[in-house]
Amino acid sequence: MAASSDVEIAIVGAGVVGLATALRLAGEGHEILLIDPNEPGSGASFGNAGTIAEYACMPVGNPAVLRALPKLLLDADSPFALRWPALFQLAPWLVRFVRQSLPEATRANALALAGLLSHALLAWEEMVQEAGLRDLLRRNGCLYLYRRESDFAAAAGGRTLRAELGVHQEVLTQQEVAVLEPRLQEVEGRGLYFPDSMNVTDPSTVMRRLFDAAVARGATLARAEVTGLRTGAGSVELSGADFRVRAKTVVIAAGARSRALAAQAGDSIPLETERGYHLEFSTEAPLLNRPVCPVDLGFYMTPMTGRLRVAGTVELGGFAAPPNPRRLALLDRGVRQFFPNLGRHSSEWLGFRPSLPDSRPVIGRSRNSPQVIHAFGHGHLGLTLAPIKARLVAGLIGGSGDAASLAAFSADRFGA
Repeated sequence: MAASSDVEIAIVGAGVVGLATALRLAGEGHEILLIDPNEPGSGASFGNAGTIAEYACMPVGNPAVLRALPKLLLDADSPFALRWPALFQLAPWLVRFVRQSLPEATRANALALAGLLSHALLAWEEMVQEAGLRDLLRRNGCLYLYRRESDFAAAAGGRTLRAELGVHQEVLTQQEVAVLEPRLQEVEGRGLYFPDSMNVTDPSTVMRRLFDAAVARGATLARAEVTGLRTGAGSVELSGADFRVRAKTVVIAAGARSRALAAQAGDSIPLETERGYHLEFSTEAPLLNRPVCPVDLGFYMTPMTGRLRVAGTVELGGFAAPPNPRRLALLDRGVRQFFPNLGRHSSEWLGFRPSLPDSRPVIGRSRNSPQVIHAFGHGHLGLTLAPIKARLVAGLIGGSGDAASLAAFSADRFGA
């Protein structure tokens, strides 16, 4: 696409948020161009734990994490780590993260997230119908494992806050955990069960069907990397190598790579990159009935079609460094505590999550460029929040959205 072209709405990023937004807007009759240099849905939207986590209103930064932060950061095998060569770059983000982990900020962030998440399951049910995803969705809940009483006690504040915000959760005994997951090696301690949550059995197929459904409604795809964004009177120009397009409206949904484009629109967003990992193990039969998260290890074990996916932990450190073998080894050792007879993993993956210090996504119009709409920064909740984000973006474009209701997610909250 060397020559300049015009389109009504350009969506930068064809991850799950971009795909869900394209499906929604194309279904409402808008002309949609998706722009992404990679295969649609091939990044973090493919590599996630597959959970639709309507319960996950607790921000990553909270008092329990803050108390443990020195130990977490100094232990290379902890669930929360950083690449020390990137410390100078990460320092401003970490300062903000610490502030957002204080009790008052944690409560405000949880309240904001809970408001979004309260609509997540219904929005997903709508998208399941639109994209033909029913056979890929399981409604079997999610289970947290607390193997030490000290971990269970440390999480008391989170349980209380979730209960206050209306999250359905059930504390389970060791025996009740064994009934839910009989193939799981016997675990001492307790469980916390979220019976309403759902998961997908194959994220890659979900992404492909979302893309096909959007195309069937008229959306098109340009395989290009957008490096330039310039606003003008009534339009936005996007550019890249041998690429140029003008759009009446641009939606930035480029995940962890959204920061530079937002800055060109006039918004300084403290977005950093979480490096997420997963391993997969081929299985003849499911080893688990639902996603299971051993809280002390910081990852999910999710049964997927023909395999068990072990995904999670947090590693801060940007895009450039190669995969960290210690993080992959950490996942491998961890899962073998529950399934010691697993064979060698069949695949491994590294991807990048967009992470903000308050764990809230950015949703809404650019403060300086109303033709630009932000839809990124969802951290670990991209899959969960994609259809509700799509609904909110469509409301802003169609005029039915309430911008005031999105104040907690606006770019303005970060100041100048």
